Amino acid sequence: MKTVSTAARVAAKRPFRVSIEGNIGSGKSTCIKFFDKFKNVETHAEPLNEWRNVQGHNLLGLLYSDLSKWTFAFQHYVLLSRLNIQISPPSHPGISVKMFERSVQNSRHCFVENAKRQNLIEDAQYHVLSEWFDYTEKNLNVDLDLIVYLKTSPRVVWERMLRRGRVEESEIPLEYLQQVHEAYELWLNSSNVGCEVLTIDADRSIENVTEHLERYTYKILGGNHTN
Repeated sequence: MKTVSTAARVAAKRPFRVSIEGNIGSGKSTCIKFFDKFKNVETHAEPLNEWRNVQGHNLLGLLYSDLSKWTFAFQHYVLLSRLNIQISPPSHPGISVKMFERSVQNSRHCFVENAKRQNLIEDAQYHVLSEWFDYTEKNLNVDLDLIVYLKTSPRVVWERMLRRGRVEESEIPLEYLQQVHEAYELWLNSSNVGCEVLTIDADRSIENVTEHLERYTYKILGGNHTN
């Protein structure tokens, strides 16, 4: 497993990077908001509004309306938006931790791989997306320092998803959430992770998850955080 040393981060002049990972409805946004109170932490939720308005096109809605037709275009745009979040400089010099909801690595090793397994993209499309990622990883510093994995059961997050009622998610079947869960498990237990993974049981109540976030705050913020 590749780890990024403190010296390497200093040399690269970048903050400690933390990716909050998990299935749809696992509590990623809630986790991100928990860390808003730290002045040295810059947080980034998934750019849903960008995905809903690509020159007037709701790409997120199109994706869930027809996965086979729109996965290739959607993953292209997601890679661009995640890359912009992941490598952009911090908003001010006091930022020592950059935290974001999902990552460039997630797009490649979780969602693109799942799309290939489920025949949602053609073989040629898969290789185009793979080569984009390989070029990005080779020529830009997209390294992660820590992944916080909010591990959930597919049925639990399916029920949560139905309760929160996002329009674009209304047609997502339980089967798709099962596929995403399996894709996460395959990725985070493979040699393609590249950093430490902190796993939190997110099937439990938000109060319980928050307790774990408080317990592991020092670790999640790179061992050097301030209020």
